[in-house]
Amino acid sequence: MSISIYRTSDAWWAGTAEAVAQIDTTASTTAQLLADRAAIDAAATSSETVAVTILDLLAPVTDPCRVVAQMTNFVSHVEDTGGNPKTVPLTFFRKASGSITDPLGDIVKPAHVRLLDYEVEIGLVIGRDVPVGTTITADNLADYVCGLVVTDDVSARDVQLTKTQFYEAKSYPTFTPLGPRLVLLDPADWAQLDLLRLTLSVNGETRQDQSIADMMVRPARALTLLARFQTLDPGDVLLTGTPGGTALKAPPKPIELAGALIPPHLKWRVFLRGQSRNPRYLADGDIVTARIATSDGALDLGTQRTPVRHA
Repeated sequence: MSISIYRTSDAWWAGTAEAVAQIDTTASTTAQLLADRAAIDAAATSSETVAVTILDLLAPVTDPCRVVAQMTNFVSHVEDTGGNPKTVPLTFFRKASGSITDPLGDIVKPAHVRLLDYEVEIGLVIGRDVPVGTTITADNLADYVCGLVVTDDVSARDVQLTKTQFYEAKSYPTFTPLGPRLVLLDPADWAQLDLLRLTLSVNGETRQDQSIADMMVRPARALTLLARFQTLDPGDVLLTGTPGGTALKAPPKPIELAGALIPPHLKWRVFLRGQSRNPRYLADGDIVTARIATSDGALDLGTQRTPVRHA
């Protein structure tokens, strides 16, 4: 049975989605907590519980840590952005761990950002060292990934596209809402992975709704490819891509072809002018709700609800 891990300003908690007990630990980081599995298990089986609803939750993954993300890893998102799912390469990028924020905290748009976008993603939380050269398969995935977490890869599209700069565009403070809980999986839970569905709504309007079946490079394969050059440690997190439905969409082909004939500085000016009229980008006061779960609720990573605020 899975164990839900929560964090508050002064404690760690373990139990179910509804009721938890305080973990008897001195851990201040996710990595330290994961090394204290006996304390986690003791809390998860304790009868001295409190309701999760009374807790002021923080992100269950602490910084500093490595936050690595896969780009365009869902067929629907590749098609939305004008790519070919059969030829698009697997690409990784990094986010600053200082971008991690709470599952109920504000997403703060910097004053210079015009096009603020959302991307619901499954986060794989690393539970043991992954040295360079490690091969991860479906059979040993659970040895390296301790659990899953809901994430939102918030993106400043005008920075990302005009500068071709993913790191800056996705690393501003509050640009990685994470939680509400870290769900530690047992072997039986991993069989539910393919049944998970990612949904995201803005002000109650569903924008993204897709299952893992749409994912192109699966977790074990992605981690193996990442481990060709990147060491991972307990507490690090890999974001596994987002489905279609983001605010950003590729322009129609005739417009895209015409844009190729325009000098770059004019092309981006036209692009930004057009995108600024797109009402799907996040605005001040919007409420972003992201959830990842199986349809029957047998595996539920929880729901985060993050208001958007302009700096």
